[in-house]
Amino acid sequence: MPAAKDAEKKMEALREKIRHHEHLYYVLDDPEISDADFDKLMQQLKNLESEHPSLVTPDSPTQRVGGKPREGFVKVAHSSPMLSLDNTYNEEELRDWERRVHELTGRSDVDYVCELKLDGMSLALTYEGGKLQSGVTRGDGSVGEDVTLNVRTVRSIPLSIPKERLKKAGIPADFEVRGELLMPTASFKKINEERERQGLPTFANPRNFTAGTVRQLDPNITAERRMDYFPYILLQNGRTYFERHSKTLAALDAVGFKVNPNHKLVHSMDEVWSFIQTWEEKRDSLPYEIDGIVIKVDRTGLQDELGFTGKAPRWAIAYKYAARGGITKLENIRWQTGRTGKLTPVAELVPILIGGTTVRNATLHNMDEIRRLGVKIGDWVRVERGGDVIPKVVEVDKDHPRGEKDVEDPVKCSVCGSKVVRTEGEVDYRCVNADCPAKLVGTILHFASRGVMNIDGMGEALVTQLTERGLVKNVADIYKLSKTDLLSLERMGDKSAQNVLDEIQNSKKLPLERVIYGLGIRMVGERTAQFLAEHFGSMEALERASVEELQAVDEVGPRIAESIVEFFSIPANRRLVERLGEAGLAFKGKKKERGTMLAGKTFVLTGMLAKYTRDEAKKMIEDAGGKVTGSVSKKTDYVVAGADAGSKLDKAKELGVAVIDEKEMETLVK
Repeated sequence: MPAAKDAEKKMEALREKIRHHEHLYYVLDDPEISDADFDKLMQQLKNLESEHPSLVTPDSPTQRVGGKPREGFVKVAHSSPMLSLDNTYNEEELRDWERRVHELTGRSDVDYVCELKLDGMSLALTYEGGKLQSGVTRGDGSVGEDVTLNVRTVRSIPLSIPKERLKKAGIPADFEVRGELLMPTASFKKINEERERQGLPTFANPRNFTAGTVRQLDPNITAERRMDYFPYILLQNGRTYFERHSKTLAALDAVGFKVNPNHKLVHSMDEVWSFIQTWEEKRDSLPYEIDGIVIKVDRTGLQDELGFTGKAPRWAIAYKYAARGGITKLENIRWQTGRTGKLTPVAELVPILIGGTTVRNATLHNMDEIRRLGVKIGDWVRVERGGDVIPKVVEVDKDHPRGEKDVEDPVKCSVCGSKVVRTEGEVDYRCVNADCPAKLVGTILHFASRGVMNIDGMGEALVTQLTERGLVKNVADIYKLSKTDLLSLERMGDKSAQNVLDEIQNSKKLPLERVIYGLGIRMVGERTAQFLAEHFGSMEALERASVEELQAVDEVGPRIAESIVEFFSIPANRRLVERLGEAGLAFKGKKKERGTMLAGKTFVLTGMLAKYTRDEAKKMIEDAGGKVTGSVSKKTDYVVAGADAGSKLDKAKELGVAVIDEKEMETLVK
């Protein structure tokens, strides 16, 4: 047995050699040695580490897989929100976006970076001292799940990066990388072929399979399903680090990440459009699924100036390719009752593969759409699918023999058998039975979902059992569940039952807007719920609000206002709300009050501020009663100028508008 010092040197040399060959094989796809020779190196390292277990390091290549299956996943808050992108579908919409970028920045010379829109799942990686510390899923954008053990099995993710290499690339020792985790098409097909041979059901598409794989409780299973990771941003303390996005990608590539090579820095929308057209033709040649192109403003100073809307950055946009489709036979139509009681016609199809996904069902929206298309059972129809959009029937294929059986209007709910009604002026049929199991399961699933009350573990199987056994008859009953209740269910152990109860307790800490959203009021989505919470500040005030008072809320029109009033007019709903309050949910929020310090004053923000993002500065000014606009005019009172300020600063000087820095802005606000 070699001396410990000699062994340590040998082990580190082997680790470095193995990392080098992993990078060549998994990142560059350019191996120098055979698989057998690679396995020999790995075995030598394992032997040495088994002889000297105290010298095993967390970032050793042998530690990619290991450990017992875990009980569940810990939730982790993101350093800054992981937002989705707004979509465009044609050249005109894309140029409208460019026009808004020019107007808001005051520049006409904006560079962009075009990247493939990979069809996987977002994943955030945190490194400290160049070593991988955690991997966290996107979750609801604010909070994700810690899947570090599974992430360590992905060979294209570096477990450690030498500090010298980071320094040379200009990357700090502590940083965060966000990117896309995906399943290559070949790996996905191979796994499905094996499952077919074993008589097991196949997986629907690579994206969903990736999401399921990274949440496997046993990392050894994750390791068997070879996945890839492509980074697209680098952050420090939740903020972008480099002054250009293109430089970020180059730096990530330099330190060993598998940056997707199919990206391009362009200088005009004509070049963007050319990139989009090129990859639409070549997309089928790629070893993974894409559903469009992402276009980002290159300069991060301009990104900061453009800021964000409620859900998406203004400095980036996704161009979605047209839905891919195919022709298949429509065998039957069933009416599916949703959580609101709405009945939707679902076309049952002869299975067809569209864009890597096996499609067996497609929506027909409503009876009016069926009549418009002239669909009959037995028809051959064209089905389209695009991105996350539910597959839909778009037309009848007249080249095939027509079906003979007409589609009849629904008379009763297929779940509870109650009569269905169609209100005059509406296109949808609805089940009016308040106790319909289909509505109850859907309502509870909505209430417990990640973006609402975030009760992890309360999925469809559990909710179905709870409703079928009468343990939960409405969402308030969730808060009366005991461990005894849960242990009486199938496949429910003590640890799992306690986890569910803990999640239920944790949901009580969520803010008022989540509770409002969870009530399932028609036409009240996540954004509207937030506006309502900020405007009224309490559930009690919202419950008492009139149609006129509701219409004073941002983005609440007559129909939404009437829907809210109608909801609270029903005694059963008021009792439900009362019970949720008794259970301890948040019924008070922070009412958004505006100060008067800057009342009547108009501001324009330009350049990159050192201390605040554009949205943070805007909020400060608006909370003090001021107004922030995107362009400078004679009516502008102040222009707040940061680093790399553009033409807005020139315009301010030309018009004699006061120009201040962020410290002076802070003084005005305070």
